[in-house]
Amino acid sequence: MKILHLDTNHPLLLAQLEAAGFKNDEDYSSTKTEIEAKIAMYDGIIIRSRFAIDKTFFDKAKNLKFIGRVGAGLENIDIKHAEQLGIKLFNAPEGNRNAVGEHALGMILSLFNKLHHGDRSVREGKWLREEHRGLELDGKTVGIIGYGNMGRAFARKLRGFNVEVICYDILEDVENSDAMQVELDELFEKTDVLSLHTPETQMTIGMINKTFINKFKKPFWLINTARGKSVVTNDLVEALKEGKILGAGLDVLEYEKSSFENLFTSKKEMPEAFQELLTMKNVILSPHVAGWTVESKEKLAQTIVDKIKAEFC
Repeated sequence: MKILHLDTNHPLLLAQLEAAGFKNDEDYSSTKTEIEAKIAMYDGIIIRSRFAIDKTFFDKAKNLKFIGRVGAGLENIDIKHAEQLGIKLFNAPEGNRNAVGEHALGMILSLFNKLHHGDRSVREGKWLREEHRGLELDGKTVGIIGYGNMGRAFARKLRGFNVEVICYDILEDVENSDAMQVELDELFEKTDVLSLHTPETQMTIGMINKTFINKFKKPFWLINTARGKSVVTNDLVEALKEGKILGAGLDVLEYEKSSFENLFTSKKEMPEAFQELLTMKNVILSPHVAGWTVESKEKLAQTIVDKIKAEFC
């Protein structure tokens, strides 16, 4: 079987697939149209987020049997069309769940203890102790929306912090020893810190909006290491200014390109709400790297290899 690799990944992916008898070709620079012109030659493709795999692509991929997506989600792939064609889809949420959980926890601790501001002020020669007095996570209630691989990994990281962990998920009976499943009304009532761990779907796009935010009974902190389009930036900024949201840690942004590789090409493209967000001291931003560790790079690749081999070897 011939596999076309469209994004660079950990070298074990190429090495182990070759050892298993697959033929690997690599193309990290051709346009989507150029890839479509030759995709009929291949039985499988490996991709991260370089471009969308849509119906047009599938129409050209006459012999495609599987797609390996080296990442957690499959939103850049037309899943319904793939299923109709009998094409297997492999993703790897198991590979970076630990990294995402640690990143989310790190964002909370940094926000609570104003670490980013303390670092900057000391570098500027200032020694402002009272201005950097922090909060303790101990005794708080952490609400998690989405209790799959990522949500569970994050809840596990909260062990030992003496927090109440509650979760909401569209599936029933997902709770375990790390979190208690609740209805949204209870989440709105209890939450001090809200952490998102949901995929990008029609249900989650624009989920955190003004109406949703106003349902919380007390001001809360927001952490998003999931998908940027889940949070309406205009409404987030308004809630931050009004004190309904106390602070935010955002690894993903509403305005990310679909490839996740770029944000804006120039400042002129930046919406006004985003420009305002950048000035807020109670906001921490990172460039979609929550699951982007040295260890997760290897784990993601290994997970995809294992799933392909289990199906085709």
